[in-house]
Amino acid sequence: MKDYLNETIDAISKIVHFDSTCQKPTPTTPFGQENFDCLCFFLDMAEEMGFKTNNYEGYAGEVIYGNGDEDNEFAILAHLDVVPAGLGWKYPPFDGIIAEGKIWGRGTTDDKGPAMCCLYALKMLKDQNITPKKKIKLIVGCNEESGWACMKRYKELAHMPEYGFSPDADFPVIVSEKGILHVRMHFPFPVKERPFLYVQSRLTANMVPDRCYSVPVDGVYDSVRMEKYGLRTKLPKLVSVGKSAHGSTPELGKNAIEPMLRYYAEKNARCAELVHTIFEDPYGLTKIQRDGEFLTMSPNVIRTKSDGLHVTYDIRYPSTMTLKEVKELLAQYGVLYETLSHQAPLRADPESDLVKTLLSVYEDCTGVKAQPIGIGGGTYARALTHGVAFGPEMPGDEPTIHQPNEYITLERVELLLKTYYEALKRLCC
Repeated sequence: MKDYLNETIDAISKIVHFDSTCQKPTPTTPFGQENFDCLCFFLDMAEEMGFKTNNYEGYAGEVIYGNGDEDNEFAILAHLDVVPAGLGWKYPPFDGIIAEGKIWGRGTTDDKGPAMCCLYALKMLKDQNITPKKKIKLIVGCNEESGWACMKRYKELAHMPEYGFSPDADFPVIVSEKGILHVRMHFPFPVKERPFLYVQSRLTANMVPDRCYSVPVDGVYDSVRMEKYGLRTKLPKLVSVGKSAHGSTPELGKNAIEPMLRYYAEKNARCAELVHTIFEDPYGLTKIQRDGEFLTMSPNVIRTKSDGLHVTYDIRYPSTMTLKEVKELLAQYGVLYETLSHQAPLRADPESDLVKTLLSVYEDCTGVKAQPIGIGGGTYARALTHGVAFGPEMPGDEPTIHQPNEYITLERVELLLKTYYEALKRLCC
């Protein structure tokens, strides 16, 4: 195990070097060159291990171990793309620094680290001449964080197994995931009434923004109000600094848009109305809960347009709600909005053999008795007819996904190798 652990740690450190955020496409690289290079790096490693691989036009790739027809396949669904790094890092976000018993960098936990652990779990099976009774497909997508075109294209070009898991959430086993809805609301704001030339935040819909920028129309900066709301200047811009967080857990971040709008709201009635509408939940949507799951609604992107302000919301709604119900709630805002993307909730059978087997693996590898849980995040498990999420985070972990200083501990890498190896052995061999 020690040799596999050292190799896996080294591989995670290396793959973190690729800034695999979704970038400008080319005719041969749908999500940008570095994203494509990251996929090739992963598949090349798998080929060197002796696995068959396929690269599906840069959208996704797969590593195959074992034989079987389409009715006898098992999927591991991971992703190699990452969200933007943002600011405030202790170590450079794309250097893969190994220090303090951890590998630091964007993607170490979400989701390059777990993807590598699954690849080395397959290598362990292969090196031990353990032949699976099912065809195992380790499928890696390249834009999970920004639209899932990767999974759509994979299904057009290849066969998606019905059963499997995604190593992209939490332990012990995730059997429910909230619905995910991204909408862009258009709030009217006549140009002549605006106290700013523009307001602009970062572009990632599923990430609480850690920066927001604007320029006052009159070029005047009120130092008293700036201090009150924690703003600063980087001439000619006014800058609001927040803290990034995953869109499913906005309470763990500090949205940089809010203090910027509150700064202007003290002198502008329309801005005051928008602060109330956008940040004070006038219709009580975030108080809605079903079976212990609360609706969250995070305004993560703001842009100034000719007709007003466009605000993109990341909405996570309880798995027992319907999209129709959510849209009826949004109608209360009385403004034009467009749906950017939607993922229906995931609800898996907690009594299925898949769930029971994964639970037993978790309990045997950790010594902890556990029950299936639900989350607000969304994983590739939704792409499967019968899928769940399985790791890598544990209860009590420091939350760093989509935040500065993302890391994975070396101890966790060792546990993931052991856990994913055992899971594949029991489910497929």
